[in-house]
Amino acid sequence: EVQLQASGGGSVQAGGSLRLSCAASGFVFDDYAIGWFRQAPGKGREAVSVINVGDYSTYYADAVKGRFTISSDNARNTVYLQMNSLKPEDTAVYYCAATWSLVAPTPVWEYKHWGQGTQVTVSS
Repeated sequence: EVQLQASGGGSVQAGGSLRLSCAASGFVFDDYAIGWFRQAPGKGREAVSVINVGDYSTYYADAVKGRFTISSDNARNTVYLQMNSLKPEDTAVYYCAATWSLVAPTPVWEYKHWGQGTQVTVSS
């Protein structure tokens, strides 16, 4: 059974940092892309950053480029999202998701497996 466990959310002031973790189990980690998505109140779910854990290719949304870094520890089957210089507009529920892929896809519909969300709140 595929399981994704997201953690690391919290409340910080603008300019602060958080690191999210997504621990995965139940599938061959190296064959998958792992994505971080977020959903703010009243808005749709959007891709923030994705990593293909086979070839380490990555994607970043324009809004987070230069501030967020995605990484993978394949020995621990865990993907991290380091979020620096956080802004109030980063406030959202963050989800990690997994899909079998040779690339780093971004559409929400491509992801079959989802973890529970973790709340990130950034105050000004």
